[in-house]
Amino acid sequence: MNVSDERTASLWASIKVAPETAPLAQDETVDVVVVGSGIAGMSTAYELAIAGQKVAVLDRGKIGSGMTARTTAHLSSVCDDYFSRLADLRGTELARLYYQSHSAAIDRIEAIQDVERIGCDFRRVDGFLFPGAGRPETDLDRELDIGTKLGVTVEKIVGLPFAGFADAPALRYANQATFHPLKYLRGLAAGISARAGLLFSDTVAEKIEETGDGVRVSTSAGFVVSAKWAVVATNSPINDRVVLHTKQAPYRTYAMSFKVGRGVVPDALYWDTEDPYHYLRIHPGKDESDFLIVGGEDHKTGAVDDADDRFTALTAWTKRLVPNVGMETHRWSGQVMETIDHAGFIGRNPGNERVFVATGDSGEGITHGVVASLLIAELILQRKSPWQELYQPSRKTAAAFADYLAENATAIKNFAEYLAPGEIDSIEKLAPGKGAIVREGLAKIAAFRGDDGTLYKRSASCTHMGCQVHWNSLERCWDCTCHGSHFAVDGTALNGPAVSPLAET
Repeated sequence: MNVSDERTASLWASIKVAPETAPLAQDETVDVVVVGSGIAGMSTAYELAIAGQKVAVLDRGKIGSGMTARTTAHLSSVCDDYFSRLADLRGTELARLYYQSHSAAIDRIEAIQDVERIGCDFRRVDGFLFPGAGRPETDLDRELDIGTKLGVTVEKIVGLPFAGFADAPALRYANQATFHPLKYLRGLAAGISARAGLLFSDTVAEKIEETGDGVRVSTSAGFVVSAKWAVVATNSPINDRVVLHTKQAPYRTYAMSFKVGRGVVPDALYWDTEDPYHYLRIHPGKDESDFLIVGGEDHKTGAVDDADDRFTALTAWTKRLVPNVGMETHRWSGQVMETIDHAGFIGRNPGNERVFVATGDSGEGITHGVVASLLIAELILQRKSPWQELYQPSRKTAAAFADYLAENATAIKNFAEYLAPGEIDSIEKLAPGKGAIVREGLAKIAAFRGDDGTLYKRSASCTHMGCQVHWNSLERCWDCTCHGSHFAVDGTALNGPAVSPLAET
């Protein structure tokens, strides 16, 4: 099980990336073992496979069905948290490398889908940044100025194809792109398999350890994959308990798709400057229609349980811009990992020599994932990369110390919840289809009653670091506010960093 077992399904979810795969059923020895089969894991496995390495990919769920299946698939080289902020935190040279690395990621996707003949609807498009409601035009001027200094292909324009935006200012970024993420992963899976790579679904990696000249990945079924190198690409890392998790924070993000007439909104990427911000793009449909995909309304994972309000706000925002938008077709949520300095953590896991990690997508999971594949492949093949310093997982960003304190305050607040009463005073009051935290003596219980009346009771203590989980009524799962673990109603871990299930009571 993984996040594909949560309740919503994205526009992409009907595509099966590698349906013929099975769980690991015996010990294996390879050159590189990759844990996680999203864009970062599969791209890394592909790069190593074409370099002649024997690779194995493990995933706790179906191949390609994790957070990558819940993206909106913007391929952007523009920093999601603004180049001006990144430059303030890391300096202009590292901000320039950020732009160059994400541009290289888009180029690499374009090249791979061409060489492997992957029909994934890849298109080069422009990206447009425009002021949100009540936001000043100076936000754009600031980004135009820093973008020009960094060598970004950007210009200020007037007018966008939205209601009331004929005279609105915007920044146009050239050479962005978009595609169908799961069709692309399906092509990568075929390319890996064609080069003798191994793909194992429904395989839970429980322990990753170095053994001097190699690594061992132990699974919950008792089988072991031995390798020279390991790559952990699991949204939130399952192999690190403290170091990386204190420097990034999980956020729930929401997305919807609507039918819209062909050409009503020109094919491009669009995002505003509101906080939380909103973004939209087009995906080609059939019968002279397209899908308009919108997203945003992010909040700290588990902090609130108000998904209906988030979707209502997204719908209202969409209809203000595109009044003649058609029927809603899908709604779903995902999780992004926001780092304190806006760049991912990609490279050697702190304290390890042979274990690499890719995490911290900061709202740009697709391009960060492909950057990870290029960077980590270089390191494993004993080459250097100009991006190592920018993405170094062990880095400490002094200028982001205030954000470090703010994000880690969540854990302190969370542990204090164990002293509070339950959300309801008796499990008997729990209605069908509802979940709640209930106190039983000194213990906090995560209780859910199924639609058929079946009662599920598990410890409310996350098995990663012990934070109290919170109910997510949209996805019908338990979310950990501290580091982003998700659990099914029966306690099964759906998303890292937790591996073990919630304890039975």
